[in-house]
Amino acid sequence: MDWRISVLAAGAVVAVACGGGGSSPTTPSSSGSGSSSGGGSTGGGTTVTITIGSNGAVSPQSVSVPQGGRVTFVNNDSRAHDMASDPHPAHGDCPPLNQVGFLTAGQSRTSGNLTALGTCGFHDHNQPSVAALQGVITVVAP
Repeated sequence: MDWRISVLAAGAVVAVACGGGGSSPTTPSSSGSGSSSGGGSTGGGTTVTITIGSNGAVSPQSVSVPQGGRVTFVNNDSRAHDMASDPHPAHGDCPPLNQVGFLTAGQSRTSGNLTALGTCGFHDHNQPSVAALQGVITVVAP
């Protein structure tokens, strides 16, 4: 149980340190967009979907989401995946992505609202060097 407290405390420190401005994010660039669906329960109302396919790869690997929007990860792979913000292992570039976390086969989960303009890399925490499970989310002004 002590390791869980340490992990939660470290996550809180990272979220506070990275969520308040700190280093400025990179300038957004044009990139392909994922599928959007209206609705979403908070913020910008836009949710972009990234799917982990049965081939163990994310698709699309590059999406744009309006500021305040969210990203839903859908795990269609037979293996579990633990999706997190870059860089590994700190996961501090885009803390709202860390709300996705561990996805079992067939499960989906949505990030928190992405409010900081810029780009956020993501990866599978348990397979951080697998390029097929890495991607970029660009948060753009609405």
